[in-house]
Amino acid sequence: MGLRVLVADDQPLIRAGIRGALDGVDGLEIVGEANSEGQLLPLISRTSPDVILLDLQMPDTNGAACLTRIRGAHPEVKVIALADSGSPMDIMAALERGACGYIVKSIDPFDLAAAIRQAVQGTFYTLGGFALRADTRLEGEVDLSGREIEVLQRVAAGLSNRAIAQELWLSDQTVKFHLHKIYRKLGVANRTEAARYAYRHGLAEAVEQ
Repeated sequence: MGLRVLVADDQPLIRAGIRGALDGVDGLEIVGEANSEGQLLPLISRTSPDVILLDLQMPDTNGAACLTRIRGAHPEVKVIALADSGSPMDIMAALERGACGYIVKSIDPFDLAAAIRQAVQGTFYTLGGFALRADTRLEGEVDLSGREIEVLQRVAAGLSNRAIAQELWLSDQTVKFHLHKIYRKLGVANRTEAARYAYRHGLAEAVEQ
């Protein structure tokens, strides 16, 4: 089944760029566009999207509040936040409001389709540049090993299991084993919740572009 995508951004150039990036991509279809919250909310009911790309900085719109309203009225619809900022605080705020992913607008257009799919599938995805802070330690809430912290940091940075395995010189199965232990220790159910924990505890920080 393909994904029906609704785009909400006040800038025509951004909307055109998203259309161009997704044009001809199998399994993704743009079913509507909105340039304000007033246009967006009725359009959700009319087009029944699977996922919304939501600009958090549209004029006359509180992006965080809009995200909350969408998730409240249409809990079945996934929302991916779009923003200029890639700060961990902004990412955390979007996740706390129910976003399934966060995409910085500096993303390479060729990466957009993959970012959407990964976010919808439950892999927290953000693109815009992150440095991993290997010297960071948690605040005594859980007892993660050094390797588990390294894996968690890379989950927060949006890496897939295979990418984590390649970067840390591990097997895919070993990464899955570490993730299982991390989820259990943190009391979370998926990558998005694990990434939210990582941002809350300062395990990743944005890199200026």
